[in-house]
Amino acid sequence: MGQQEKVATSLAGAVSEEISASLAPVDAELERRYPGDPGTRQPVHTVYVPGDVFAADTLRSWGDQALAALDEHAPDAASFAAVLGLSDELAEPVHSRVRAKLEREPIEDLRVDFEDGYGPRPDAEEDETAARAARLIAEAYRNGTAAPYMGIRMKCMEAAVRDRGIRTLDVFLTGLMEAGGLPEGLVLTLPKVTYPEQVSAFVRLLEAFEKTHGLDAGRLGFEIQVETSQAILATDGTATVARLIQAAEGRATGLHYGTFDYSACLGVSAAYQASDHPAADHAKAIMQVAAAGTGVRVSDGSTNVLPVGPTAKVHDAWRLHYGLTRRALARAYYQGWDMHPAHIPTRYAAVFAFYREGFEQAAARLARYVNRAGGDVMDEPATAKALSGYLLRGLDCGALDIAEVARLAGLTRADLESFAAPRRGDLTASPQ
Repeated sequence: MGQQEKVATSLAGAVSEEISASLAPVDAELERRYPGDPGTRQPVHTVYVPGDVFAADTLRSWGDQALAALDEHAPDAASFAAVLGLSDELAEPVHSRVRAKLEREPIEDLRVDFEDGYGPRPDAEEDETAARAARLIAEAYRNGTAAPYMGIRMKCMEAAVRDRGIRTLDVFLTGLMEAGGLPEGLVLTLPKVTYPEQVSAFVRLLEAFEKTHGLDAGRLGFEIQVETSQAILATDGTATVARLIQAAEGRATGLHYGTFDYSACLGVSAAYQASDHPAADHAKAIMQVAAAGTGVRVSDGSTNVLPVGPTAKVHDAWRLHYGLTRRALARAYYQGWDMHPAHIPTRYAAVFAFYREGFEQAAARLARYVNRAGGDVMDEPATAKALSGYLLRGLDCGALDIAEVARLAGLTRADLESFAAPRRGDLTASPQ
């Protein structure tokens, strides 16, 4: 070792203490507003099923229809890969994992729809449908056949349908409580939000339900659906969506982009309403920045081009859906909507290919980072966080197995989780 350097300072300790004291409110604000990702599983998609269509066998029915579409239009790995342009190396792993997923867990997030997909109904009919949805969802969680996430989309908080939406939510949540309590995977969607005050009103509604049933404060969270231009940009030029997150008081779990309502709101012609339209990219970019660090996740929308009819038409629709999903994943939109059972094969094919294409490199980079080894890329703690999050998402959806990740990275799932969700100050720390 060389000669030890003399260390000298000029500032009194009181200076640092005074600065820390002055920034204490900012520190608290950062903790409150930007807690970081919750570290829980994010579903790769959401499926909306109208309330009157939802049944006890809906999950299995969608899986069976998706498998039937595969059998009819791409019965083996080679034909499926040819349709989607998958490499020879990916063809068999993706195809086999897609089939296994459709058999085991065809839908990751199912929303029983009481809004656009359901429409206006007599009150007695909607009451009964909401009560039935609660009973069926409770039974599914009780017997182990539920999707990881299930819930409802109620009608919005606009005056014309507000009372009906509130009553439907009350009937549904009360039904769950009477059936044994709220399931861990419960999700709620508040659609067509335009003003932060509507979010605040929804928060008050959930608070009232929690107090009535003696639930922990904050037990009920919800997703905000962005379907109007006003939800992106307010009349004063501010980004409304950031204020929507703030108005949710920590209850917002997601921002869901509504492709067709939002496009129509801006006057986009029906033929051009798609998730890759420039208007869609603009809205989602603002949503993404507003949600960054808050723990609120962003979901892409859907395509209304259905994979139905002759094989050639199905293949065209599959290629479109696959391409849109891959495009969204590259832009860090890890969730989207699927409108038809035949969309499910290409949803999972796109997701599985995305993770399987890159997991070996990601695992190797993370291993070098952990071991402080060299390489052609110099990674920082924030990159290690991104690499770990990428691998965890691949594991959660079934694209990857922990054994193959552990073999390449030498890390357990707990290790990955520690890198993916560090404390704020740890982002500047060196690997241990």
